[in-house]
Amino acid sequence: MDQLQVVLFKRDLRIHDHGPLLEAARRGPVLPLYVIEPDLWRQPDASGRQWAFCAESLAELQQALANLGQPLLLRVGDVIGVLAGLRRQLPIAGLWSHEETGNGWTYDRDRALAAWCRQEGLPWMELPQNGVIRRLTQRDGWARRWEDRMGQPPLPPPDALPPLPDLPAGGLPSAADLGLAPDPCPGRQRGGRRAGLDLLRSFLEERGRGYARGLSSPLTAADACSRLSPHLAFGTVSLREVVHASRRARGPRAFEERLHWHCHFMQKLESEPELEHREAHPAYAGLRSTDPDRLAAWAEGRTGLPFVDACMRALQSDGWINFRMRAMLMAVASHHLWIDWRDSGLVLARLFVDYEPGIHWNQCQMQAGTTGINTVRIYNPVKQGLDHDPLGVFVQRWLPELQRLPAAYRHTPWTLSPAEQQTHGLVLGVDYPLPIVDHLQAAREARERVWAVRRGTAFRTTADAIQTRHGSRRSGLATPRNGVSRRRPRQSPGQLSLF
Repeated sequence: MDQLQVVLFKRDLRIHDHGPLLEAARRGPVLPLYVIEPDLWRQPDASGRQWAFCAESLAELQQALANLGQPLLLRVGDVIGVLAGLRRQLPIAGLWSHEETGNGWTYDRDRALAAWCRQEGLPWMELPQNGVIRRLTQRDGWARRWEDRMGQPPLPPPDALPPLPDLPAGGLPSAADLGLAPDPCPGRQRGGRRAGLDLLRSFLEERGRGYARGLSSPLTAADACSRLSPHLAFGTVSLREVVHASRRARGPRAFEERLHWHCHFMQKLESEPELEHREAHPAYAGLRSTDPDRLAAWAEGRTGLPFVDACMRALQSDGWINFRMRAMLMAVASHHLWIDWRDSGLVLARLFVDYEPGIHWNQCQMQAGTTGINTVRIYNPVKQGLDHDPLGVFVQRWLPELQRLPAAYRHTPWTLSPAEQQTHGLVLGVDYPLPIVDHLQAAREARERVWAVRRGTAFRTTADAIQTRHGSRRSGLATPRNGVSRRRPRQSPGQLSLF
């Protein structure tokens, strides 16, 4: 017991390919610990649907560790308080965890935990769990280092963990116990490693065959996409496991590219945590001012733009929607409705079961055009609907108030005359709202305002510095290891969800 090692689980809810768990087990008895932090779940980007997925994953992890000999210890409170209490009971020799690129709250928590460990003389060993590199000074060679990490074989779990007596495992609080509001999400994906492995297997063996063709339309994406994003966000499977499985199965090239870009975006937040709250390019600070009524209409799926509203209602119900629709939702909020990206970003963060802060906030800024280095995309919501739901089937499913309309009018019901509305049993402004904006005029005005900021030498000088710090590097990829071939990543997909 004098060599007792605590393994602190965070967003790595698995026993496979878990470096801290394996290394700790080589040094002495292991106490696996997960601290349920009420303050974390009170943050404005947290939601009941996320906790439900997390709780299911924790229950499965607790059993997996019990099968090794020592179940997961679940405690509610703050990490420092819980560890201090355990230290009064047990001779803890070391603390182990994965590095985490989370939101600002977890960043501050880890800094406080590091200070406490130094004060207490408790060694804290943090190991990487993906391709994000801590304390990275510049991006040259980053792709090669990503490949080096992902090319290593996934780690096995420990053979066994000696049981620790007189330590009750603890249970899981409810969402209400954590102060989370009711959050119905009937189509939510189930948490836990078994569900993640089933998705990976079905995608690589069957569903992934239609990946490139099906990932853009909400009609086909739910089946064609891997749906692994919440499992990667909570770590029920590791990114390295997915990379190796995809390469062994010769999975879709576009899918592996997104596995690479997954870490590329997280690296930005790791290197500059302020990007969660501050515009990447300072010239865009204060550009937008959120109208609360517009924000509420967008968040509730009642903008009067049917494809936008259908996508938002689908997201409310399922906690997931495909990448192009996420990008369109964010772009419409930012450009057509002129909503500040932080406000719309928080709405989406709570709705996404697969919320990953490093990807999410950088992508919110990309769609809002505030990075200064990416192409400004102002999606036409009507064209997007006609391109990806030409018969209005998706609109009809999620907007039952429009289901009696002919397909030709489902994306543009405002073009119906009052007499035609009456014929189809619809009164615009009563049964379904009129458009909150003229989407064409709003797009023109937004384009002028966004691009006006980009003129001038000073803007370009700052943009060049941003590109140097955060831009992708595609050269210098390492030779593949263990005969596992790799593919060179292409351009970033530039969307909110990469899978």
